[in-house]
Amino acid sequence: MAEFDLDLQAVEDKLEGGEETDSRIVLDILDGSTPDAEWVELIEDDAVLVLSVEGDVNERAAGFAREVRDMGGELVHFRGFLIVTPPGVSVETDRLN
Repeated sequence: MAEFDLDLQAVEDKLEGGEETDSRIVLDILDGSTPDAEWVELIEDDAVLVLSVEGDVNERAAGFAREVRDMGGELVHFRGFLIVTPPGVSVETDRLN
């Protein structure tokens, strides 16, 4: 019988969720009072932003949207909210059609 090189600890880590993350969802208001750099920093720290938009979403997000997209994040405007996700977290909108 052939020998197997099975790393049971690695398998167990995957089953338990593996590494702990500091992922979080941040609820806030996008009204121009928070510096754009703060939104970018939160995304870089793997936070998901759910922002209630006060005013024009394009105007309010102009200072950070391109940077978030360039790093691989997503921005979705939905019912008065802007959802901003870090790289690796996608927003599925297929069910809205």
